[in-house]
Amino acid sequence: MLLTFIVLYLCITLLIGWWASRRVHTTKDFVIAGRNLPMILAASALFATWFGSETIMGASSEFVENGFLGVIEDPFGAALCLILVGAFFARPLYKMNILTFNDFFRLRFSRKAEFISAIFMIPSYFGWIAAQMVAMGVILSSITGISELQGIALCALVVVIYTYIGGMWAISITDFVQTIMIIVGLLILAIQLGQKAGGFQAVLASTPEGFFRFFPDRDFHSIIHYIAAWITIGLGSIPQQDVFQRVMAAKSAKTAVQASYVSGLMYLSIGMIPLFIGLCGRILYPELSENGDGQNIIPQMVLSHSSLLMQIMFFGALLSAILSTTSGAVLAPATVIGENLIRPYFPKLDDKQLLRIMRLSVVGVALLSAIMAGYTRNIYELVGQSSALSLVALFVPLTAGLYWKKASDLGTLMAIVVGTVVWLFCEIQATAIPSLIYGGVASLVAMLLGSWLWPDKSYERFVNNQVNLSDL
Repeated sequence: MLLTFIVLYLCITLLIGWWASRRVHTTKDFVIAGRNLPMILAASALFATWFGSETIMGASSEFVENGFLGVIEDPFGAALCLILVGAFFARPLYKMNILTFNDFFRLRFSRKAEFISAIFMIPSYFGWIAAQMVAMGVILSSITGISELQGIALCALVVVIYTYIGGMWAISITDFVQTIMIIVGLLILAIQLGQKAGGFQAVLASTPEGFFRFFPDRDFHSIIHYIAAWITIGLGSIPQQDVFQRVMAAKSAKTAVQASYVSGLMYLSIGMIPLFIGLCGRILYPELSENGDGQNIIPQMVLSHSSLLMQIMFFGALLSAILSTTSGAVLAPATVIGENLIRPYFPKLDDKQLLRIMRLSVVGVALLSAIMAGYTRNIYELVGQSSALSLVALFVPLTAGLYWKKASDLGTLMAIVVGTVVWLFCEIQATAIPSLIYGGVASLVAMLLGSWLWPDKSYERFVNNQVNLSDL
């Protein structure tokens, strides 16, 4: 019965993609849903950006082991990211009427900056997508008995089909439906497990002393790792195309800003539910915590010890979260490939040809991510790596380009390259201080030095092209 429901759910998802495809006529429809999403769809789409396997499976496992200090990155850092997007980035970027973040780098700096930023942005998605596919493989393996590799392949196939045909319209509509599934399914599971475990107060009382401590020890090592946890997704995911596309899909700049705030609050509040479920599982079924894979505890608990209705609700919510996250993450780099890597060198491409290239890129991105998922199975590790790359390469250039008139083209290129090189070096050396701290500081210093030593008139050109930042 559960397997029948899973198959039915996947078929409904594909039908939604087919229905949404009727609204896709141009690349603008495919990439940003024609900039027509109302508040409720825009907020649901932004909420679903990352509310996937890491939040439900990875973060809950970390929380059970390490308390609040183990989950600063997600959900707290992810909620911070969405709120910062609404406060500082949604309005100015929306008013530029562009398709990708990298279009901003072209308008603000140069064609070279567009190309380099795209080259560094695209790889940051593969780990994120692979993490969701790993989670899907784990779930399908638990339910059906197929191998995790077969589950990964099935996830890739479903996501490719409905993203290929429906683009952002399919993603936005399915995100809305899937958000309802996530909230209802997790709430019901949390209530039932909480009652079995003796009630809310009893669950909280079962934790060791200091479990809910929110701030680190006052030594340098603890503080620097705490800061790194906040900024990994909190800042690192701001310069990401999947977030940008959802912001740009809103029907107005005001809607984009409001949707960012609402989704941030949703993420923070709803993100607490899987953490509570993880605590209930530790009390009710400690043998799973001791003998099983940490990120697989909740699915195994539901599958082994819950009613059929509960299994349907939970796995429906989990599949919803994973599919929502994966589809948007696949579309983002596919859009950048078509818009920023191929189109500039083939100026005679018409809109239909560009749309076909983006759709083919969806297939390629999903395939490469599935291969990566087959080799690396740790969800939390895959997600952290993807966010760190965008932080050290793109956050400083994006922010400086928006809010610092003296930011130059060469300063931007130096920030991207130097930040990434320093981060990779520190990753290899396994430094005591998190490598993304070194990479982020190096990116900032490179931007300041490059812009000071080699100033240019890129800001004046930007203003002359009728994109006046002072009015945004």
